[in-house]
Amino acid sequence: MIKINDYLYCGDTVLKILHSYSRDLKESAVRSHNQVDLEHVNYLLKITELLEHNDFLTSQSQRLREFYKHMADQYPFLAFTYKGRIKSLFRAEEKFNGNVVTFTQDYYRKKGTLPPMPILLAYLQSYHDLIAYRIVLDMPRCHLKAGEDQEEVNLRYLYEIAEILPSFLEERGFSPALSRMAEEAQSSSRLSDNVRFFYKDYIASPKPDGYQSLHINLYDNIARCSIEVQLRTKKMDDHAEIGAANHEYYEEQQGDERTGTGLIPAGTCAYYEEAVARVKALQAVDLSKVDVNMFAAVNNDLVNDGCGLYRGRLILPYEHLSRFQNDLIG
Repeated sequence: MIKINDYLYCGDTVLKILHSYSRDLKESAVRSHNQVDLEHVNYLLKITELLEHNDFLTSQSQRLREFYKHMADQYPFLAFTYKGRIKSLFRAEEKFNGNVVTFTQDYYRKKGTLPPMPILLAYLQSYHDLIAYRIVLDMPRCHLKAGEDQEEVNLRYLYEIAEILPSFLEERGFSPALSRMAEEAQSSSRLSDNVRFFYKDYIASPKPDGYQSLHINLYDNIARCSIEVQLRTKKMDDHAEIGAANHEYYEEQQGDERTGTGLIPAGTCAYYEEAVARVKALQAVDLSKVDVNMFAAVNNDLVNDGCGLYRGRLILPYEHLSRFQNDLIG
């Protein structure tokens, strides 16, 4: 089985690792007619293209910042922040394989059989959060009227801004995508029919850990890639970043789900078992022994990541990946 762990100890850059891993994975997938691994290669290709051709991020960020400027003009009394990130290689690899595991398990639990390959591949192709931007807003208490509830006011403006965002960005080269939560969209009573089916409304339908946010996927027709935009109030962002729904806790929860449940009998699904093995291998990596250019770690907590390998919150644009780091010189 080809797994990324085998490429982490020779001092290569992230881009060289991606090229070698993708090449070997594709050769193996073609020999074994493994359609899931071929889709895996396509997923890795998207990450590679982000790192090789990251100039577009400046243009993309500038077009998205136009919405930020619009907010500053229309809502001068609101406080808000604007952030962006590229998913790291570890997080991306763990998510792809984790999605194979959890979708296969859930389908088997409900249907008593493995998912048909076209359905599984369509599900794996539906994730568009390699690039994500976030807008967080808050109404300062000094601007509240007597008797107003701060979070209710925040919600009113959050949904108002969510109404405007899709059409505003369409005029600047982005196309909103239908949400995978389209069936649940009826519970989004604060959104109009014009935009409701584009959003994953985790405010109307919070996650079990209390996570709340509005998510929308858009295709950038100029850069030819998909992005995710998240909208939150400060209270929601605090809960997601430093509260019970923080990313570290989320990853732990996801890690448990992604390492298999024993529901699917051993030996019945090769792609499922390989995905479980890859997730377990990633979780077992001793980061202090990893030798990747621009990366150093004392342990899993003390990490100095200058190459996009481990941490999942890399601020855009991707300026620290120099042309040398991208292996484009020579």
